[in-house]
Amino acid sequence: HADHPGLPVVLVGHSMGARVALRVADDPAVRGVCALAPWTPRGEPVEAVAGRSVLIVHGTRDRMTSPAESYAFAERAAGVAARVARFEMANEGHAMLRRARVWTRLTVAFTLDLLAGNDGGTLRGAWAAQGPDRLRIPV
Repeated sequence: HADHPGLPVVLVGHSMGARVALRVADDPAVRGVCALAPWTPRGEPVEAVAGRSVLIVHGTRDRMTSPAESYAFAERAAGVAARVARFEMANEGHAMLRRARVWTRLTVAFTLDLLAGNDGGTLRGAWAAQGPDRLRIPV
């Protein structure tokens, strides 16, 4: 803030880093959080993402953090966030190694969308999805 006042911030985190990003999203400079395989245990607060954009990406075979708990977090966050979308990566685990290009593409698209207003159309369908479909988008 001191060196670059007024610049927007997009937080990106994986696992515990995603949990931290979701917790500190209430800083006025933060526009959104991209949470990759986040650790969002039952009861994790959602107030910090109020008014922010949130993208969650989780592998369906993750055994370190729970895809079911990130879904529950996304449901709760949808009540306070500006917008929430959640992608499910079939047959992907916690390390994000099998489909690294897809993880990267979603992260970059989210960041470009928030900072430049143009993600190349990658997330257009995710933001337009209605109801629970926007929280279980298959990849």
